[in-house]
Amino acid sequence: MDEASCKYHMIGGDGPNSYAHNSVYQKELIVSAEDLTNQLINSHLDTNKPPFDPRNTFRIADLGCSVGPNTFFAVENIIKSVENKYKKSNRTTQNPNINHQTPEFQVFFNDLVNNDFNTLFKNNLHTSKKSYFIAGVPGSFHSRLFPKESIHFAHCSTALHWLSRIPEEVRESGSMAWNKGRVHYFGAREEVKEVYSVRYKKDMDDFLSFRARELVDGGLMVMVVLGFPDGVVASESSMGVAFGVLGSCFEDLAKMGKISGEKVDSFNLPFYYPSPSELKALIEANGMFDIVRIAKLAAPMRVKPDPRIVTAHLRAVIGELIEEHFGSNGISIDELFKLHLQKVTNSPELFDEEYWKETNYFVFLKRK
Repeated sequence: MDEASCKYHMIGGDGPNSYAHNSVYQKELIVSAEDLTNQLINSHLDTNKPPFDPRNTFRIADLGCSVGPNTFFAVENIIKSVENKYKKSNRTTQNPNINHQTPEFQVFFNDLVNNDFNTLFKNNLHTSKKSYFIAGVPGSFHSRLFPKESIHFAHCSTALHWLSRIPEEVRESGSMAWNKGRVHYFGAREEVKEVYSVRYKKDMDDFLSFRARELVDGGLMVMVVLGFPDGVVASESSMGVAFGVLGSCFEDLAKMGKISGEKVDSFNLPFYYPSPSELKALIEANGMFDIVRIAKLAAPMRVKPDPRIVTAHLRAVIGELIEEHFGSNGISIDELFKLHLQKVTNSPELFDEEYWKETNYFVFLKRK
């Protein structure tokens, strides 16, 4: 992971602009995935395999956990499902030599090194049922994080659209993929989309390969991945409109002389959104997991959103990224997002159901 990517983290703390107070969308997705997670743990967790002996600690990793409280809801649902599976196995086993007691649990909360782990653990003390042991693991989930075959269950929700780095070609004026005047590949020329796609393929292959080394034989993984259905033109979605609004805000500030046009042209969002067929092909090409299920999740918060919530959510997610690129003295975040709120309020496409095309996919994998 390059040096510039080390600050790709959410706004920490408990303030009004923090991720902790502006992540209802992500929470709703975790809720939406709850039943599927429960069902598939019950069907595919093999408590008869030696790595799942209840005398061993059952280890769970939440990758891209941010600062809470969503991560605690996710892991406690997983723990509850695993406990239920062991209890069910204990009632139904015909082998007197197998003792299906409930194991102890340890949860590893992973995010980048600059994540606000202090707020994460403070939130855990306030919200956790304290039925498990906890540890923080700073580092990129595009790299190796845990010892070989040490994790029983991995979870990653609404984080895998983040690239490990922005493709260099989109910031080079001599490149065919130079993305001048845009903040993302949505609506850009095909060469821009292609270099984003290449970066995503490499990142996803790394993510899967490292998790395969870390998971025990028969280990399970849940991913909630934001993407677009096959055939959808992403630039013609509400997300595409939102990125266009953000880009126009930077252009306005540049015209007012408050930031440089060169800085604006070199700013690109490190996000990639796969289609389900693309996602499936990448997992199969990696070859280290069986695909148990890929399912479309119910779309959360599909009511007319409050423009203030839209702006606050975006600020919580990319505020740090913007400050890193432009410099804390180079741009007024308050002024930027005040302008953004004005433009969002006057962008009816964002609130039109015809533009609500982005989709979240639930992916359940089992290590081969």
